[in-house]
Amino acid sequence: MHDENDHIIYVGKAISLKNRVRQYFQSSRNKGVKIEQMVTHIRRFEYIVTDSELEALVLECNLIKEHRPKYNTMLMDDKTYPFIKVTTNEAYPRVILSRRMQKDKAKYFGPFTNAQAVRDTIDLIHKLYHVRSCSRNLPKDIGKERPCLNYHIRQCDAPCQGYISQEEYRKSIGEVIRFLNGNYDGVLKDLEEKMNTASEALEFEKAIEYRELISSVRKTAQKQKITDSSGEDRDVLAVASEEEDAVVQVFFIRSGRLVGRDHFYLRIMKGEEKRSILDSFIKQYYAGTPYIPGEIMLPEEVEEQALLETWLTAKRGQKVTIRIPKKGTKEKLVELAEENARLVLSKDKERLKREEGRTIGAVKEIAELLDLDEIIRMEAYDISNTNGFESVGSMVVYERGRPKRNDYRKFRIKGIKGADDYGSMREVLTRRFTHGLKEKEENKEMGKFTAFPDLILMDGGKGQVNVALQVLDDLHLNIPVCGMVKDDYHRTRGLYYHNVEIPIDKNSEAFRLITRIQDEAHRFAIEYHRQLRGKGQVHSILDDIEGIGPARRKALMRHYLSLEAIKAATKEELAQIPSMNEKAAESVYNFFHR
Repeated sequence: MHDENDHIIYVGKAISLKNRVRQYFQSSRNKGVKIEQMVTHIRRFEYIVTDSELEALVLECNLIKEHRPKYNTMLMDDKTYPFIKVTTNEAYPRVILSRRMQKDKAKYFGPFTNAQAVRDTIDLIHKLYHVRSCSRNLPKDIGKERPCLNYHIRQCDAPCQGYISQEEYRKSIGEVIRFLNGNYDGVLKDLEEKMNTASEALEFEKAIEYRELISSVRKTAQKQKITDSSGEDRDVLAVASEEEDAVVQVFFIRSGRLVGRDHFYLRIMKGEEKRSILDSFIKQYYAGTPYIPGEIMLPEEVEEQALLETWLTAKRGQKVTIRIPKKGTKEKLVELAEENARLVLSKDKERLKREEGRTIGAVKEIAELLDLDEIIRMEAYDISNTNGFESVGSMVVYERGRPKRNDYRKFRIKGIKGADDYGSMREVLTRRFTHGLKEKEENKEMGKFTAFPDLILMDGGKGQVNVALQVLDDLHLNIPVCGMVKDDYHRTRGLYYHNVEIPIDKNSEAFRLITRIQDEAHRFAIEYHRQLRGKGQVHSILDDIEGIGPARRKALMRHYLSLEAIKAATKEELAQIPSMNEKAAESVYNFFHR
């Protein structure tokens, strides 16, 4: 459903779209506040036909994630959880942290909610089993390089040198897998024996080392709290809601052990039912998480439960069941999750309000300052160069006051030479909106440049704004443009809009948001520029001149604004530059005039 500005405000699905859509407009039905508000903004419908309910569900999830419609229940967090990956698909496997679960024949353990705990566990495994952490291609690279520091501090048996056979190394990996499966007793018994042996031999340093390892293993074992004896993987979900805020609490149970918990904030409409909130959460959360357990426990039934089970089963590759426990320990676990959700919502209510003020509230203030009806998407642009050498442009995107980093774009300036920020900005904006118009003509719903902003923010005043307006006029586009004006100390001062500088209260959320956007555009441009330089991709023609090293090249770049200026300089002028001499000046002059 689109509003009058053609923004997507709701995405839904139904077997019979005619019946579903008609319900929204029937005065006799109790639609609730959310639907009543939404229907007043609908201006047109767009629909896509799929071959099955499952396809429609997948498409709905993708479109909600891409467009974040105002009237869909939105998951506000975008978290990824770490796994411990044992690369059993390699001849000499490694134990590493991974954020993605792939079908690569490796073994994955997790997901875990605490990345630091994962790193501590991997560090402990290296100390216990001396498996490699390097990325060398073994056995192909055996003996090609000397062993690394881990070998010398006795945390690796150096398979890279052939100091351990593949069979013996695989035995160590087998022990690692048993340890990660929760078999700690054998490890503790072995370490205690080694500690006692070292102590009896008066090797007290070794004994202390084993004692510390024993302590580390016990800490890892204590983190695994038993919840039931079934040994199954399951997630326990519960929700608490108040006004337009909701929190979903998730307990992660793996192999019968509670390995962690986490909570997620959602933006809802007043009066939205818990079953509807859980339905939206399941679609958004499990569309992105790399691991899906065999069972999901909920406090009540959700809409389309059978369809969700089919979808989750297809994603997991094995049967997934949604259960609503009515008695016993499982019901108590759901109640515990619900109580935790209520506590989190109560504790963070004020924080959520402050966060809304920093984002949505700040955007509303900006819209009022500029006399605009509504702002959802803002794009800010900046140019970075080193005295005109290798200019780059940045485009950062904020939606509803939050950075949308997936939509950030970098531009390497191709058609402008020297320190011409206006020319560089003209090229960036022309390329950005030309690409966008082309994608719209080709009906690309999710192209890189398809979404157009409600407001363009330029890092500068009148000059930069006029460049942007000229580009938009040439392309027959009507998008508001304002400049982010800085004072003499390079700090945000106000907005330049319609040939007028609008002052902003420095204590307002609008001012803070503008400052954040301006700093982010600047940071992103500089980061790209540094990245290019760091990779050695920026090659100055001055590097090709005999006798001109890094120091003299920098001196030339600091003194002159462009290569054209260097070319136009005389030998005498070049010789006057610090760190240059007559021979170097002659070399530069001859290079450009031969």
